Amino acid sequence: MSSSAPDGSTAVAPAARAADKAPAKSLPQRAMEKLGLRRDIDLALHLPLRYEDETKLTPIAEARPGDTVQVEGVVREAKVELRPRRQFIVHLAESLEVGASAAPGRRRAELVLRFVNFYPSHQKTLAAGARVRVRGELRGGFFGPEMVHPTFKAVDAATPLAASLTPVYPASAQLPQAYLRKAVASGLSRAPLDELLPARIAPTGLPSLRDALHFLHHPPPSASLAALEDHSHPAWQRLKFEELLAQQIAQLQAQRERRKLRAPALWASIGGLHERLLAVLPFQLTGAQRRVAEEIAADLGREQPMHRLLQGDVGSGKTVVAALAATVAIDAGWQCALMAPTEILAEQHFRKLVQWLDPLLAERGQGIAWLTGSRKGKERRRMVERVASGEAALVVGTHAVIQDDVHFAKLGLAIVDEQHRFGVAQRLELRRKLAGDPDGANGQDGPDGPNGRPGTLEPHLLMMSATPIPRTLAMTYFADLDVSTLDELPPGRSPVVTKVFADNRREDVIARIRDEVEGQARQVYWVCPLVEESENLDLQNATETHQHLSAALPGRMVGLIHGRMPAAEKAAVMSLFSSGDMAVLVATTVIEVGVDVPNASLMVIEHAERFGLSQLHQLRGRVGRGAVASVCVLLYTGPLSQTGKARLKAMVETTDGFEIARRDLEIRGPGEFMGSRQSGDALLRFADLAEDAPLLQRARAAAPELLDKHPAAARAHVSRWLGGKMEYLKA
Repeated sequence: MSSSAPDGSTAVAPAARAADKAPAKSLPQRAMEKLGLRRDIDLALHLPLRYEDETKLTPIAEARPGDTVQVEGVVREAKVELRPRRQFIVHLAESLEVGASAAPGRRRAELVLRFVNFYPSHQKTLAAGARVRVRGELRGGFFGPEMVHPTFKAVDAATPLAASLTPVYPASAQLPQAYLRKAVASGLSRAPLDELLPARIAPTGLPSLRDALHFLHHPPPSASLAALEDHSHPAWQRLKFEELLAQQIAQLQAQRERRKLRAPALWASIGGLHERLLAVLPFQLTGAQRRVAEEIAADLGREQPMHRLLQGDVGSGKTVVAALAATVAIDAGWQCALMAPTEILAEQHFRKLVQWLDPLLAERGQGIAWLTGSRKGKERRRMVERVASGEAALVVGTHAVIQDDVHFAKLGLAIVDEQHRFGVAQRLELRRKLAGDPDGANGQDGPDGPNGRPGTLEPHLLMMSATPIPRTLAMTYFADLDVSTLDELPPGRSPVVTKVFADNRREDVIARIRDEVEGQARQVYWVCPLVEESENLDLQNATETHQHLSAALPGRMVGLIHGRMPAAEKAAVMSLFSSGDMAVLVATTVIEVGVDVPNASLMVIEHAERFGLSQLHQLRGRVGRGAVASVCVLLYTGPLSQTGKARLKAMVETTDGFEIARRDLEIRGPGEFMGSRQSGDALLRFADLAEDAPLLQRARAAAPELLDKHPAAARAHVSRWLGGKMEYLKA
């Protein structure tokens, strides 16, 4: 008996009853599950990486070195040789009937097959006298033409050639192609591929899903390999449209579910904390900050939970907008939590918020709590008690803010900075925690609602990102989010000039540091990718660089900070640098975001080719935070890859975070850009956001109609495409 998946597809392996002992799974079966190949539809949607042409034979005598060809012949001799190393050598003689040009009396052409890694099954199949079909790249060997580790199979004179191109699937070392091809073919034959889309919604001019999949798994020899490989073939277009449509429907469903939830309506009181903060800020808000603060305040005043992304380039002033949002919640009698992925970033927020808000909160008998993983013992218990009692109106910290022992008196607003830097599992747990504990410990009393937890109110959620999101990415991954953008930098910020130098100019860079430190009384960052030497990567490490710079700058304080240091040591180093006592700070990427030292005018990034484009832009944002002319130096070690060249070129050509984000998306793809690679599952397998924007627009327009007029078809379509990935869309 076979079991059925939610979309009606037959499961690859039936689930054993709890009382029965499940049979042990073979290594290939376990490998298939790791690839997510559990249902027949999963197998049908597991598409080839490339194709091999096994539809024709090439006579050995006509094959040329460098050609990848398929030949057929009889094994004349097969033996294991021990010198220069153990290897299996096969002499293959061409069958006379294979070559169309074979003439009577012509000596058969021969070919050597060489296997450095081989098994008894190789020796059995390739025994003397066996007839085999072999495919591989022909090389010129010392004893004539040869193939190294070709594919092969036993045949007889009547074995037909393949009628279609042979697919090569994404696999693993434990999953042979032959096993996977049989599994995919079997799954494809069983998978329910009935048309789910009404004629009005199905894209015109493209094949049905069934026809598209059968074509892509078994394309005829006449198919254009170029169109298959660049995914421009109509069959690929149909798959990409369906995938984008499933994602848009899922996002629309999430958005509609969110609108059913209830949240406290938060309004700032006249003459209250919100107005008082605006009055004491030591600077004027930019027009963008005022606009975004008003958008957030309007959301907080509604009874539906805010679900907003605040994006802005480095230095655009997101923290003050977050502070203004927090004052609205606190004015209304509720608590606010602000979380960041690292202690350094959380501490930077904490310092600013204490400076702005602590005196104002103290007048109300309230304060700010600080919670991180490094804070333990009595001090942590005291902070947790302040949160539970409501005395802590604002709670700032890392993921420790949402640990099991932390219970809020009245959590009305949660602010999450750099959300994409949390792992996917962490982000999902974060969303669940903010939605209230299952037992209601963090839920707030309120009217009964349709959210499955009567009497519970959700907190409003504001996410912040210094990595601007390209429009097509926002349409795809943030369809259920409202997006606010800070597109204006505060006045007085100096533009940062970016320069690229090869590593052999290191001493010139150190001379520039000496001038900045001694002649201009400025401060300098030097960023390294590693803390200690790695056997695999020949990279200058932070410790060595710290020693070298200390020797090169006698009489000047050179500090070192990295992620493995205890929190107290990191805090002490950052305090010395922030105060100006420390001239140079050697660091790993722990200073990527949140560090604000206006006197720092030079940033050196070592082995810049090893960093992602977004990370380089974030690091560059640590300088140019005042009126001082600032420079970012990118040191690289050649030779550069094409990706490395593209990253460094983009850094030199633009300081616009949105343009950086667009290029980063082109270079890395959406999976890495969004941090979804941390889940091992890219959310879009087939569609390309840079190339398929028109398909995305069509899918976005079609999603509401399918969901409203054909809800059963919409549910089946989403289940077919997303399966167990639907949770990741909420992260």
